[in-house]
Amino acid sequence: MKLDRLISILVILLRKERVQSKVLAEMFGVSVRTILRDVDAINLAGIPIVTYQGMNGGIGIVEGYRLDRSVLTGDEMATIITTLKGMAETMPDNRHEVLVEKFKNILPPAQLEILNSKLNQLIIDPSPWGENKHFKQKIAMIRKGIESFKELEFAYTDSIGQKTTRRVEPYSRVLKGQQWYLYAWCLFRKDFRLFKLSRMEKLIVSDTTYKPREISVEELPWKSKWKESENRISLELVFEKELESIVEEWFREDVVKDEDGRILVKASFPENNWLYGFLLSFGTGVEVVNPSHIRKILAEKSMQIYRKYSIET
Repeated sequence: MKLDRLISILVILLRKERVQSKVLAEMFGVSVRTILRDVDAINLAGIPIVTYQGMNGGIGIVEGYRLDRSVLTGDEMATIITTLKGMAETMPDNRHEVLVEKFKNILPPAQLEILNSKLNQLIIDPSPWGENKHFKQKIAMIRKGIESFKELEFAYTDSIGQKTTRRVEPYSRVLKGQQWYLYAWCLFRKDFRLFKLSRMEKLIVSDTTYKPREISVEELPWKSKWKESENRISLELVFEKELESIVEEWFREDVVKDEDGRILVKASFPENNWLYGFLLSFGTGVEVVNPSHIRKILAEKSMQIYRKYSIET
């Protein structure tokens, strides 16, 4: 992209006093004439570029003029680069990696060494465990739909197991609660919806383009409440003390211990098949105190599991 090339040229000129246009042309795989047009565009943007003649000539920024590199502190730069590296782990797109290198190239060697030590203090990787090519393919296709304003089609299974075919206008990829979602206008529901990526199958980018709708950042559902919140129920749970570390990982500040070391938890979740499976995953280490109908559902599912595995083969 031209914008990427312009930024890259500017970063190079910040680091070096002079660069020959032929060298830049070979570096970016374009003609010398294209490089000269790019230099004119940078000049028009307010950064004075000059061409030096002679054996040691080339393109450079006017002497005495330099962009202020101290706009961002070392900690701020480390935070930006750490976040970008985390996104690069998830997105099958080298633009984040290129941007990281551009930030690094702005810094002199002494500051770069300090920056590298700070980058090791925090690592962000939102991608799922293991090699998940299918997940990255979904992310790439969704990005393509968003950037080109193309409708997406996919088969979707909701939280209660209903399967539908959806056609949507994609707007945002959302990472919330360690899960990836697509925020899109659903042509089936005639409203904005959040779609969990793990429930999307047979995803394709259609040839149909759409005109973007006006949306307010303040009204986005993950800023206020989830669509699933309509079916939320309040739970009272008692966990055995052996599960303390796992319980604190899931419920954090909602944890209270009694005199026997057991762990009391009050929490709210959407009632669906995921909730039943989640509670059953703790085995005999948890008891649902309330509501009573959840106790009955778990008892029935436990009996079904028992019958299935008690049959002799």
